[in-house]
Amino acid sequence: MAIYEIKSDRLEEIPETSFSSEKVREREDLQRLLREQIEVISPDTLVISEEFGEWEDSHRRVDLLGLDKDANLVVIELKRTDDGGHMELQALRYAAMVSTLTFDKVVDIYGRFLAKLGRDEDPEASILEFLGWDEDVENEFAQEVRIVLASKEFSKELTTAVLWLNLHGLDIRCIRMKPHKDGSKILLDIQTVIPLPEAEDYQVKIREKQQKERISRSESTKGLTKYQVTIANITSSPLAKRRAIFAIVRHLCGQGVSPEEIHEVLYWRANGLWRIVDGEVDSNDFKEKAEHAATVGGPAFDPGRWNYGDDELIRAHGKTYAFTKMWGARTEEGMRDLLEKFPTFGITFTAAS
Repeated sequence: MAIYEIKSDRLEEIPETSFSSEKVREREDLQRLLREQIEVISPDTLVISEEFGEWEDSHRRVDLLGLDKDANLVVIELKRTDDGGHMELQALRYAAMVSTLTFDKVVDIYGRFLAKLGRDEDPEASILEFLGWDEDVENEFAQEVRIVLASKEFSKELTTAVLWLNLHGLDIRCIRMKPHKDGSKILLDIQTVIPLPEAEDYQVKIREKQQKERISRSESTKGLTKYQVTIANITSSPLAKRRAIFAIVRHLCGQGVSPEEIHEVLYWRANGLWRIVDGEVDSNDFKEKAEHAATVGGPAFDPGRWNYGDDELIRAHGKTYAFTKMWGARTEEGMRDLLEKFPTFGITFTAAS
């Protein structure tokens, strides 16, 4: 879009120009000016280094490295070209490289940057003040790396790549810096191209929704993992996780381990591990007794949640026990804990391929 000057009788276009024709240099001019006024392209950001490149086996350097108010690192790449080149690929490399920086390392980096600028400030105190922290909180520091790309223009290939990367959980912003010539003055039109300011909240919500869906799908896939249980050198066919842990528990109880000892290991299942009735009964009597107990103030009995077939019930000490079928993300942990507690019963398990 053009920039116009409003005159009394017309709108007069202020012609667009280029950085090269105006002899505006990338590093000595643009980078230097934005370093001092980074809020122009990245609000709420503290520049902590310039031409940062403290990594092995690489001579690449981040134009500007920043820190935002949420304690995320910000990789800022500048180009004065008409298409942005391949700056998104460069920035991704840099983001990966800086992602391991700790609070103490960033303090050191910022201290040397301040010294280079001739500024006598305490780097740690300045960072803590910027973040609004009383002390460093390492597990909340640099959890994410944001990327800001600033260029005269961006190619369709670049913007397509950035949109796709943002949909997959990254936070990359494209800032267009377009110079215009007004007599002897050079004006800079700065606009956020990605994400569009009007749609930013919506795009953030879409990205968060998609991240949650990917996590959900991943967890769902994990929930479908099957296990092969080996007992006395006999390996089962692949079993669903609830059948795998039940096979282990049934064998242990058959070898004299009490349900109470099982409960001590799987304590985190609290009262949801066993359903217990008095007497050593069969499946029909177990169901009848459990349902009757529910009518007189006991816990509800949903048959689909318990292993209470005649060959599944555990009978010990004048009582009958049904083991739960309801297992989630901690199933494998529970199986490992049982094998660690009872290592002499010849049981192993492995995830089925």
